Amino acid sequence: MDMFNAVIQVLDSTIRLSVPLLLACLAGLYSERAGIFDIGLEGKMLVGAFAGAAAASVFHSAYIGLGMAILISVAFALVHGFASITHRGNQIVSGVAINFIAAGSTIMLGQAWFQQGGRTPALAPGERFGAIIWPGADALRGVPILGPIYSELISGHSVLVYVAFLAVPFTWWVLFRTRFGLRMRAVGENPAAVDTAGISVAWLRYRALICTGVLTGIAGAYLSMVQNGGFVKDMTAGKGYIALAALIFAKWKPVNAMFACLLFGFLDALSIRLQGTPLPLIGKVPVQFMQALPYILTVILLAGFIGKAIPPRAGGVPYVKER
Repeated sequence: MDMFNAVIQVLDSTIRLSVPLLLACLAGLYSERAGIFDIGLEGKMLVGAFAGAAAASVFHSAYIGLGMAILISVAFALVHGFASITHRGNQIVSGVAINFIAAGSTIMLGQAWFQQGGRTPALAPGERFGAIIWPGADALRGVPILGPIYSELISGHSVLVYVAFLAVPFTWWVLFRTRFGLRMRAVGENPAAVDTAGISVAWLRYRALICTGVLTGIAGAYLSMVQNGGFVKDMTAGKGYIALAALIFAKWKPVNAMFACLLFGFLDALSIRLQGTPLPLIGKVPVQFMQALPYILTVILLAGFIGKAIPPRAGGVPYVKER
């Protein structure tokens, strides 16, 4: 039973740690399916985390914080669109610039507004999203096997966790069952054909980037208003880049993206669980190695087990209308 409880705890941590990765991965899915390579997921998550925590602290409302996180992240997504769609700039350079601006501005504004070294004040219970306890979860907690699964894995998460996993079938439906999804996939493969049909390539790509901004804003809000209870410097810690790796690993498919993010979340949870624990034949592993383990395994998985991943053909290429 102790082993079963340990497995449940690792799986519970896996779900919680995979949520920001999943939201950012789905965000990248929208932009890349539309032909916009977005390395700025990290920056948009970071500004979303800061805006959410700052607004929640000032207005004492978690939902105002979430709305502000989404608004600021969408604004940064539109800046990326203005540079890469309207002015046909280099999408990699634009994304990197957004990451640098986000990293510097969040610290500067945090220090100017709150005088806590770039941090925001710790959020009170009403200023962050709490856990939702499902009906019967406490009563079933003592039931063997089913009780811990229901009360720990299914119940007891914040509303943003359920939003993240519901976003997977919703994204699948948008991409493969709606006119917008069909056009978005087409503009990522052959924008000239879409333009010939009388559909605005730029407007489609802007709408895809707005979807990206919404999802990265929710991911940032989750980090600062659920997982941490306040903003701290560089709290995304490379999750935007891991989300891009998960997107490639999933071959730009939403259901595959969910499983890829759960895998990376599991690796992260396992590394946390094994810190300071002696391993058979190895002994005690340094903490620094365990912290780096998810990133090492990410590289190994992408290098050796992904196979050939073919991105959308128009990805990263500015569209120039033929005259």
